[in-house]
Amino acid sequence: MENNTLTATAPATHVILNPQQLLAHWQGHRDLTRRLIEKYPADKLFTYSVGGMRPLSVLAMEVLGIASAGVHGFATDGDWKTMDELLQHTGLTKPTTKEELLKLWDVVTEQINEYWPKIAAQDFQRQMKAFGQYDGTVISLLLYFIDNEIHHRGQAYVYLRTLDIEPPFFWDRH
Repeated sequence: MENNTLTATAPATHVILNPQQLLAHWQGHRDLTRRLIEKYPADKLFTYSVGGMRPLSVLAMEVLGIASAGVHGFATDGDWKTMDELLQHTGLTKPTTKEELLKLWDVVTEQINEYWPKIAAQDFQRQMKAFGQYDGTVISLLLYFIDNEIHHRGQAYVYLRTLDIEPPFFWDRH
């Protein structure tokens, strides 16, 4: 019997999502995470944790760094700059307030929107070594970025619940 399993290097024969639909899906997750950060108490953002997990500000910075540098790396055929390098021209620094974190979130969203059109549809099946160390196709790496954000957002849901704050509905990605 023939093995019809797709591998990381096999070209896709059927399109499930086009690049714009995939971007809208990712941005829907990013919008939900942003709304969760908006609900978070400013005085707990940089300090509160449960069970040894990192504070939400640290989790958000990880998500932002992966998104910023990742989409740039995909669009530039593997030029893996850090988020700090990509933000140099903005005048933004590491956030110390909730407002600064949300502003940085918006700037990274603009970066994603700027670099996304530079990723050709056929490039989603291209092999890369993300951040100089993680092998995968552009699509498999991007799905990891989204999964990572969902994972950290789940931690933030736990934080909000323990603070007696009703989080946004997990399915409300608009």
